[in-house]
Amino acid sequence: MTTIKAIPHNSFFLFLFLLLSLSPISALAEESPEDTASRLQKRYDELHSLSFDFVQNTRGQLSGRPKKGRGQAFFVKSIKDDTEAVQPGMMRWNYSDPDQQVLVSDGETFSMYFAALKQIIVSSAESLRQYLTYSFFTGSGNLLQDFKILEPAQKEGTILETQSQTTVIKLIPKARQSQVASIHLWITEDSLIRRIEILDHFDTLTILNFSNIMVNTLSPDDAPLMQRLFTFTPPDGTETIYQ
Repeated sequence: MTTIKAIPHNSFFLFLFLLLSLSPISALAEESPEDTASRLQKRYDELHSLSFDFVQNTRGQLSGRPKKGRGQAFFVKSIKDDTEAVQPGMMRWNYSDPDQQVLVSDGETFSMYFAALKQIIVSSAESLRQYLTYSFFTGSGNLLQDFKILEPAQKEGTILETQSQTTVIKLIPKARQSQVASIHLWITEDSLIRRIEILDHFDTLTILNFSNIMVNTLSPDDAPLMQRLFTFTPPDGTETIYQ
């Protein structure tokens, strides 16, 4: 008969200590939603530019058939020039699928070009302030000031798919006039947004997944690049609609 020797008391605790030391315990496991939002805000406060590839999915009763799009987006944050005047943040979304669309703002005007309709709609950029993907990415928004920060929802129609090494938080707009009911953010360990789910008051869900995220690769001092990215001249024959 084989005899199993008991582990000495002191050796047992040493074994347990070594086991725990070797176990991968993430520091983010104890992070509160507010802490996650704070480190996310700090990270984006330190950026001056951002670009990424995106895939967008939208579905809901009022939106008809589920819609899918993809493309590239570019943002440059608001900055002060030599006279201390603030240059507004700039944005561009290039949709390549299902057909060409360009959404671009130089901080003063906002233009939406639809190739299939041969139309461009021009309005003031002021209307963009209410949108997270503009205000936050261009530096004019603050998560902790603009939203209630909560644990992620479990049953609200959102797809809380698990993504490795990400933390999910839920945002509820504090502004009563907001068209958004809730937002979920997937945040990486290096404090970048990997996924956004936006639910409006009509239960339309918009999901944005980001890849190839690049930070601080666009120089605001590169005037030709800024001109090329954040202005858009539509093709001849395009109808212009001013709002």
